[in-house]
Amino acid sequence: MSEHDEEGYSGEATLVFGSDEVAVEVELRGYFQPIDGRYHWYGRVKKNDDVTNRVEAGARTALLRTPTGEAEGTLNDPDPWGRYRVGGISTPPYKIEEPAEH
Repeated sequence: MSEHDEEGYSGEATLVFGSDEVAVEVELRGYFQPIDGRYHWYGRVKKNDDVTNRVEAGARTALLRTPTGEAEGTLNDPDPWGRYRVGGISTPPYKIEEPAEH
């Protein structure tokens, strides 16, 4: 059993670097962390030469927009396949289920 109940999004997204938009594919997950009371989200951006060029030129943050939300994220840690890790501690860039009322 998982330590956290994770929610997520997989599909098309947009990374916004300043006024420039880059279409990307993402795989995102996240969970509410009761210790700090915030939502932690993270994932990978599918290999994209435009994203690689921007990160290698110094870009480390971008607005990540999906069809159901957007959030500021940090880009780092490319894997051997050229996919950058993206993540943040905030409302995630995708819709999450509201907790059930008891």
